[in-house]
Amino acid sequence: MGGDSEVVMANSPIYKVIFHNQQQVYELYARHVYASDMYGFIEVEAYVFGERTQVIVDPGEEKLKTEFAAVKRSWIPMHAIIRIDEVDKEGQVKVSDSKGQPTNISLFPSPAAARPVGRSDD
Repeated sequence: MGGDSEVVMANSPIYKVIFHNQQQVYELYARHVYASDMYGFIEVEAYVFGERTQVIVDPGEEKLKTEFAAVKRSWIPMHAIIRIDEVDKEGQVKVSDSKGQPTNISLFPSPAAARPVGRSDD
């Protein structure tokens, strides 16, 4: 009876989500990624972490597992998303510093933050 849900989970796609979070770049895997009803956000849920097959422990991977252990769903601002890929299977989750690394990624201008020139709100 429980086998049907396991088959469905095994056949559902896995997405690699790479995004900026507080001067770091997170690379996580999830089963569900979609545009949120909350304007400007992407919803990510059902995080997937690989099984421990190595003796060596990666502190970045452990940090992410701990940080997202109790998370059911995340709302990530669209401007923080670097890339979302559908992949065949999950890989190693990663966290790396984005400071000082050359990048060709720029944030889109936010019309919500822009103020008309020469107007005052008096």
